[in-house]
Amino acid sequence: MTHYIHNINPIIFEVGGPLAVRWYGISYLLGFIAAILLLRRWAKKGEFEVPAAEVSNFVVMLAFFGVFLGGRIGYVLLYGFESFLHDPRYIYRVWEGGMASHGGLVGVILFILWYAKKHKHSFWNLTDHMACTASLGFAFGRLANFINGELWGRITSVKWGVVFPQEQGLHYGQYDAQMIQKMVEAGELLPRHPSQLYQAGAEGFLVFGIMMLLRRTAWGRRPGVLSASFLVLYALARIGMEFFREPDSTIYLGWLTKGQLYSALMIIGAAVIYWKTSSRSRHP
Repeated sequence: MTHYIHNINPIIFEVGGPLAVRWYGISYLLGFIAAILLLRRWAKKGEFEVPAAEVSNFVVMLAFFGVFLGGRIGYVLLYGFESFLHDPRYIYRVWEGGMASHGGLVGVILFILWYAKKHKHSFWNLTDHMACTASLGFAFGRLANFINGELWGRITSVKWGVVFPQEQGLHYGQYDAQMIQKMVEAGELLPRHPSQLYQAGAEGFLVFGIMMLLRRTAWGRRPGVLSASFLVLYALARIGMEFFREPDSTIYLGWLTKGQLYSALMIIGAAVIYWKTSSRSRHP
């Protein structure tokens, strides 16, 4: 077999019971640390309205109330609602995986809206700067998806295709190369695009690089522009990468996936943001 067989332990070490330190959690931690470092730097320069000493608390609260709660509730509503109806306790079983980026985005926006109003900060100042850091979180998250062997891509014949035993319900430690070889020969497993890595590069690092360039321009310093730009860039990257990712069970019009549909709505939202902020600058 010439294709890589996914054989990565998603657990760093076990704590007890279903609890363990996983690469998935470390990926979120890295994203938050990167956000804290960047936001502190911008706060010290007077560009980010949250005081540098309060940035850590801001990011921690945003992580819990925005990313985790929003991401989990979003996943349950958008992708796992049937499981929730069958067993409402499903929403608490986070160790089984299941975080929706679109749900996390909505959660972050709602939290920032509350935080800005409470502390009398500019909503757009907060969202514009968070938009510049968010893509790093997506990048680390997609790398963790690959480590977990989840959200794999579509079947492919490319040389860098990956065989995911998880496709047949097998987990790390439950298989060996000979066993997988037989399953491949029987057609039970086929190489797939490592779409998680594609998404880490496109939705994460590429979008981050473009956002960092935009914030240096005069256009990017206009309130709301970076927020709208991030929505468009992430949505376009996600729509493109969905063509390599194994689609969800629900596909619209024969080809449109849930991820592409929700991303299209993000582009509409970005257009509304740009229109409102532009009209406000023309008619203060």
